[in-house]
Amino acid sequence: MTHQEAAERIAKLRQEIDKYRYQYHVLNKLEISEAALDALKHELYELESQFPDLITSDSPTQRVAGEAAKSFKKVTHAVRMLSLEDVFSAEEAEDWLQRIQKLEPKCVDRGLYAEIKMDGLACSLVYEDGQLVLGATRGDGTVGEDVTRNVKTIESIPLSLRVPSEREISSFIKKHGEHLDVKKVERWLNKPSGRLEVRGEVYMKRSDFNRLNKELKKRQEAELANPRNGAAGGLRQLDAKIAAKRRLSFMPWQVVGDLGLELQSQEDDFLNLIGFPVNEHNRLCRDLKEAEKTLEHMGKVRDKLDYQIDGMVLSVNDNRLLQRLGVVGKTPRGSVAWKFQAEQGTTVVREIKVSVGRTGVLTPVAVMDPVQLAGTTVTHATLHNEDEIRRLGLKIGDTVIVEKAGDVIPKIVQVLPGLRTGKEKSFHMPGTCPICGSEVKRKTGEVAVVCTNARCFAQELARLRHFVSKQALDIRGLGEKIVEIFIQEGLVSEPADLFRLAPGDLGGLEGFGEVSSNKLVKEIQAHRQVSLERFIYALGIRHVGFETAVLLARRFKSLDNIRRATPEQLAEIDGIGQVMAQSIVEYFQDKEETKRLDNLLTSVDVERATSDERRGPLIGTSWVFTGSLESMSRDEAKDKVRQLGADVSESVSKKTTYVVVGDDPGSKADKARKLGVEILSEQEFLGKIK
Repeated sequence: MTHQEAAERIAKLRQEIDKYRYQYHVLNKLEISEAALDALKHELYELESQFPDLITSDSPTQRVAGEAAKSFKKVTHAVRMLSLEDVFSAEEAEDWLQRIQKLEPKCVDRGLYAEIKMDGLACSLVYEDGQLVLGATRGDGTVGEDVTRNVKTIESIPLSLRVPSEREISSFIKKHGEHLDVKKVERWLNKPSGRLEVRGEVYMKRSDFNRLNKELKKRQEAELANPRNGAAGGLRQLDAKIAAKRRLSFMPWQVVGDLGLELQSQEDDFLNLIGFPVNEHNRLCRDLKEAEKTLEHMGKVRDKLDYQIDGMVLSVNDNRLLQRLGVVGKTPRGSVAWKFQAEQGTTVVREIKVSVGRTGVLTPVAVMDPVQLAGTTVTHATLHNEDEIRRLGLKIGDTVIVEKAGDVIPKIVQVLPGLRTGKEKSFHMPGTCPICGSEVKRKTGEVAVVCTNARCFAQELARLRHFVSKQALDIRGLGEKIVEIFIQEGLVSEPADLFRLAPGDLGGLEGFGEVSSNKLVKEIQAHRQVSLERFIYALGIRHVGFETAVLLARRFKSLDNIRRATPEQLAEIDGIGQVMAQSIVEYFQDKEETKRLDNLLTSVDVERATSDERRGPLIGTSWVFTGSLESMSRDEAKDKVRQLGADVSESVSKKTTYVVVGDDPGSKADKARKLGVEILSEQEFLGKIK
């Protein structure tokens, strides 16, 4: 191939590769396969290797090149990169709007523009005559760091700005012409000239984060904490080759420069035309109410997105008014970051109360000053046991950090000892049950402190609530207050008593008329027949959750077989260890429990488990789930793998096939690592069940 032929071929290849880059990253479609695109890139690389004088800085092959930098140069931003004021509620957003309306009464006449707030790292891109010449971090807003080499590795960032077709320009002007300097915009789109700055967020997709962590795990290297850390660390790598492996992405949120655009809402279409992806969820809102609905919608779908967001940026849509409103300190008056309700907050522990569960276990609970977390007011957090209190170093009166993720129970994650006044008090578990006054004991080798009175009112109440709960007999209409009234009135003292209730027994109770009494008794009677696994779970045997009940039903097929099982036979089942096996045996050997059980069996028909006819691609595998999942609840995830033939366990052992780890996993993940059990992220789990 001659030099001239090579030059022509290289030009064509660059043009096609840029076209497909635009299709993939901006239009979310690709006319050819990724393998074919890789082949075009490889051909370009081979030709440029033969004719190095034809290499240009904006060639797709130059996204990663050269030796690692020794340090980052400092860059002074031509226009300061500002911070944003945060608001967390509709009331705070209303206060912001009222403040700016006093200065500019018509600031909402052209609406408010809501842009999805990506959780990444702010970055500035500078183009000269359409060519990328600088990529810089925000830094302190005035001075950042030159990360151009790393920015070039990000495929969603064009190295040279795209020149749209005449048809595209005409369509843009037709759509926005009323609020454009048409001549200026048309001239610039036909031939990018001068300086243009595009600001946006460098972020890491969840899928790329999971992929990279899987690779790091295989190499036995430290895994990344979260996608945001992955993006920040990738952008600030001295070696661009390492940055390229992060597969970072970019989402723009501002055009800096006088291009004749009068409205914020025009900038997304403009950025699309010149080669940038924009967020499909950005919206022009008529007023604050519509903006609030947008935020509510994003709160519902945020966990299904392939990227992390923490709210939206709400701005006055009119650029001239936005400029006139000016800046206060480091924040623009005309924009605000409306964030999702906080999932972490600080508060003060005022008291530690002790509750008693159905198995007699005493659980300390922190009573705190009210704190808003994830849209709810939180005043209580479980402390699990005395050992956990010692681990935290918690005292009554301490200022603490409380965390709540989705539907997960609030928990104290950290104590702030620097805020102590000297008046804080240490906590000690009581020597007697706070409900019945009986002696409490701590079993050897266990952390739990247990009430020794099997007839303790708190235990009776908790047991009955558990017996009628959704995964047990699922008797609707028997809430906590009704169960408590039944016990206090002497109508019920154990589960068997529920099935002996007649409508007339309830007539004198508050809230029960003839209709409601008949309805509840009929509901109870409808649950006389129950599956073996639900019945085992409903008994409330210590350490036995629903998954263990399912395993017992599958293995032993009948209640009589389970009652006769030895600790050795029980421990053979994957997911049942020696402690759990001993607890099951002790329950069925206990004289009081045996009496209750026999009494209950005169009223309830426990179905025998059928032969195990499970089929599916996951048969023979055992799964454990820990942490909260984003795409579904853990119960839904368990049901899915069961339907595919798998077993689900509550504990990790050498027989466990997979441990699925969601957000905020517990000790099960650590145990899986120690035992060498394969750990799956949520994305990997979804891939398996597909």
